Amino acid sequence: MSDTFRAALPGALRTHLSEPSSPALPDAPGAADLRARAAELDAADELAAFRERFTLPEGVVYLDGNSLGALSVGVRDRLAHVASHEWGELLIRSWDESGWWTAPERIGDKIAPLIGAAAGQVVVGDSTSVNLFKALVAAARLAAPGRTRLLVDAATFPTDGYIAQSAARMTGLTVTPVDPAQAAQAMDEDTAVVLLNHVDYRTGRLHDLAGLTAAARAAGAITVWDLCHSAGALPVGVDAHAVDFAVGCTYKYLNGGPGSPAYLYIAERHQAGFDSPLPGWTGHADPFGMTPAYEAAPGATRGRVGTPDILSMLALESALDVWDGVSIEAVRDKSLALTDFFLECVAAYVPQGKVESVTPAEHELRGSQITLRTENAREIMRELISRGVIGDFRPPDVLRFGFTPLYVGFADAERAARTLGHIFG
Repeated sequence: MSDTFRAALPGALRTHLSEPSSPALPDAPGAADLRARAAELDAADELAAFRERFTLPEGVVYLDGNSLGALSVGVRDRLAHVASHEWGELLIRSWDESGWWTAPERIGDKIAPLIGAAAGQVVVGDSTSVNLFKALVAAARLAAPGRTRLLVDAATFPTDGYIAQSAARMTGLTVTPVDPAQAAQAMDEDTAVVLLNHVDYRTGRLHDLAGLTAAARAAGAITVWDLCHSAGALPVGVDAHAVDFAVGCTYKYLNGGPGSPAYLYIAERHQAGFDSPLPGWTGHADPFGMTPAYEAAPGATRGRVGTPDILSMLALESALDVWDGVSIEAVRDKSLALTDFFLECVAAYVPQGKVESVTPAEHELRGSQITLRTENAREIMRELISRGVIGDFRPPDVLRFGFTPLYVGFADAERAARTLGHIFG
């Protein structure tokens, strides 16, 4: 344990943590019952077997899948095959013979069911930020003439805000920050585009995608949703709720690997009018014609820009195989049960007043993470990680715990809360 950590903590807690035996402190009242319940819940869990589809370090509780998902077991062999055979032997022939060229659309169709989209509306490639830029500018170009406002989630992930400002400058719009809870009331005849996050990355709060999309449609505005913290954790229903555009990363709950390519959803009704601000050659109707004039490809393919990043894209394709046979509704049910149980364990193990949950208790308002506010959050998280419980920290005072139901179990939730309780003593 670092001297910095000890110095930052109150005296009694600092003394307690100086003892090497602190992880083995006597259990809090009710601990045996909570561990027994965790075992029962894990035994009854229909998704428990899916944990075997992931490579996880022995003895580690991994609650940071909302930042980087775990490695799925097939990815290593897939990458080895790509490197040794598809690249090493077939060389450039793999663009055709190994299906490299069609990977962005093919993998998009694997993601589509996880966000509630029909085939042909999702294309994979580039980063979330780049795809967001494409979607916002295209949405502004599709908006009714004369509208001037771009509503943006006031608590959005910072990059989304930066991109929105740039897109607004390009298209003559004015960015208006809005609390998602008040967004419906803020939409009017001057609203061109609405950019919202499905789940708040800090608090884990789930916003009303269906209701807010309906409100935007009634106001004549076009919606762009950021699904980074919801896709793969809960049902989204972009088609059912008539979402216009959506973007998302694949390295969180979709477990695609660090820096894996993002995706862009273009509703079929908007594809013919989708005017990308980045008209790259792979989004051309005749990419190998090398003509000086740009003609967009049909369908979601027009969302492509440059040469696909094949190694990370094919790693993602393999990672998505873990979803075979998985119901996203079952994932959501387990997510809510896990987060409920974790909060119950935190209440039992952590002294009252030491942490405060800022994630809504109501299921309809909760994503798949729990955010706790506490003093000395950075050092508390460092100590949790040193004891084998991996979450993450967000300044100034936030501990985030992401629950990925395909590989996190109830015993993991209980151990994480118990370890947190030991740290506070």
